[in-house]
Amino acid sequence: MRTLRTLFVCLALSVLASAIGQALKLLSKETFFEMESIGSPSISPDGKWVLFSRQWVDKLKDVTASNLWLASPLEGEAGKRSEPGGGWRVRQLTEGTWRDSSPVWSPDGKRLAFLSDRDGTTQLYAMWMDTREIAKLTNLERAPSNVAWSRDGKRIAFTAFEQDKDPILPIKLPERPAGAQWAKGAVLVNRLSWNSDGIGPTQPGTTQIFVLDAVLGGTPRKVTQVPYSFGAPEWSADGKRLYASATRVPDDDWIRGAGEIYAIDVETGQMSALTNRHGPDTNPRSSPDGKWIAYSGYDWRDYTSHLSSLYLMDPKGGNKRVLATGLANSPQGATWAPDSSGVYFLLGKEGSTNLWFASLDGKVTQLSREVHQLSGLSISNTGQAVAIRSSFTRPGVLATFPAKSPGQRQTIADVNSDVLDGIKLSELEEIWYTSSDGLKVQGWLAKPANFEEGKKYPLVLWIHGGPWSMYGVGWSWTFQNFAAEGYGVLFTNPRGSTGYGQDFVNGIQYSYPGKDYDDLMAGVDAALAKGWIDPKNLFVCGGSGGGCLTAWIVGHTDRFAAAVSMRPVIDWYSFVGTTDGGRFWYDQFRKLPWEDPMEHIVRSPLHYVGRVTTPTMVLTGEADLRTPISQSEEYYRALKLQKKETLLVRIPEEFHGFRRPSHSLMQQLYLMAWFDRFKR
Repeated sequence: MRTLRTLFVCLALSVLASAIGQALKLLSKETFFEMESIGSPSISPDGKWVLFSRQWVDKLKDVTASNLWLASPLEGEAGKRSEPGGGWRVRQLTEGTWRDSSPVWSPDGKRLAFLSDRDGTTQLYAMWMDTREIAKLTNLERAPSNVAWSRDGKRIAFTAFEQDKDPILPIKLPERPAGAQWAKGAVLVNRLSWNSDGIGPTQPGTTQIFVLDAVLGGTPRKVTQVPYSFGAPEWSADGKRLYASATRVPDDDWIRGAGEIYAIDVETGQMSALTNRHGPDTNPRSSPDGKWIAYSGYDWRDYTSHLSSLYLMDPKGGNKRVLATGLANSPQGATWAPDSSGVYFLLGKEGSTNLWFASLDGKVTQLSREVHQLSGLSISNTGQAVAIRSSFTRPGVLATFPAKSPGQRQTIADVNSDVLDGIKLSELEEIWYTSSDGLKVQGWLAKPANFEEGKKYPLVLWIHGGPWSMYGVGWSWTFQNFAAEGYGVLFTNPRGSTGYGQDFVNGIQYSYPGKDYDDLMAGVDAALAKGWIDPKNLFVCGGSGGGCLTAWIVGHTDRFAAAVSMRPVIDWYSFVGTTDGGRFWYDQFRKLPWEDPMEHIVRSPLHYVGRVTTPTMVLTGEADLRTPISQSEEYYRALKLQKKETLLVRIPEEFHGFRRPSHSLMQQLYLMAWFDRFKR
């Protein structure tokens, strides 16, 4: 009997130990390559089918690939189709180690158009839903984008880049001898901006609008015939016109705050401007009944960053009025209600992104009020909607809901539940704190995943880029992995961030970095007041604009044990002449660098490098064109000349945003290794 009792005790202890082990399973680096993501959700016109792309990591090629998937409601009793959200069948439509993306339903729901690089270049394809047959519709030199079906389903409009044919300064070398191996020719540049991050050197040319037969494909017909670039096209209800934005002024490289919406006759190409104010107007959306065009824009006020509003006009450009203004952020994903009664849109406010509705009578209503982030809004003719929903403890899932009642939400697909099952994640704590001048600032604090009361933990202050952007409550593998390794993570929205109104954005007008530094330091103080953070083990990092602020911070305080400045701006004087941003960055200052050098110098982290005592690593992509590698090298050299603790990490063949999955993980591991090295 004692032996049997002993056996039961051992079994119970074994089960308990297993349960504890399961409960303490944490988010390891190995999960990085297993995570997937959902993109481009598109609900069919009748609301019965949902298309989406599913992105995954091809570990053999070290690239991300994506395929198309289809979801439909399961059959209910007596063979009747169940209501959306009542259970869905999800299956794969395309398969291959390439990128299929941006699926768009035809108006009758019988076909879909999508982009794919399955043949080596990105082209437009169509699929017939009844047979799953796929046809390649284009053979373009440059990738098409912004695909839009005409409402009768007979034509597809899209945009594509068209290179200028005329040489800038033609010359003719002597005839090359047979078999000669001469050097490459010169590259001539006569534009203000001559390269683009993520692309490289750019050829002179413009983005034009093309129309294609939706059944036969063939050679697309160029609708626009002017030397200006156009935005995404929108069909009129009768199919006779396209609406699109463009900046039709000479030397538009020098222009900020310009851009009008045009009506373009599909047959003749004749254009007429529908807007004409000082300030950009973009994203035209034609109402289902064809009576209205909704669009976004703003009146130019010489801000370094403007928030947009929603507007309304008739198809001839008359009866203009504001639909929604004074918002906390710029509206995104504007989509007409099926009955043309108003416009749905997504708005990021105070870290959460929710669904809003602006009716034709001027009433603006927030329809959802959850602590989450929504993206990729698509609404059917029945009013059923789909979107991607993310929270701090849940990566983006595909969800459906009635647009009028987003609280009645059901999940269609969760592509990461298998990876995260049984893993203990960090919980998110929202904090509001007061900065040095009384400004209220929002932030979030992630505790270590294995947090124990009474223990002290290291903290990483993680600063967002932009700087005109917004941290939110959505999923972050990066933050969760740091929490799994025993770190707390503080991320905040200092002044200059979006999501809090235009005045908050203007808080760093001509003064970045500036008082945003005070906001960040006040956030660290508020986190320390929680009692579980070790003040001797504070770390700081950020990328792009966050990298600039990180370098600024270590030049103004020694409270951090170590820092990592990623893809930073270090020297504004040289940066504005080498970045791909063109005129935009010059406008962050009152005068040009040679007109007032000191304005650029005193706002540069390099100016304060002599004060740095914090061990500081600099990490960047070697092909970065937004914040060129020379910025990082300049800062590293300045630190090294003073024999200060530093390290330069150069990631090969990477632009400002890393493309190789292994490089993204590499960044995380170098960050952690640097911080671990200087723990006290």
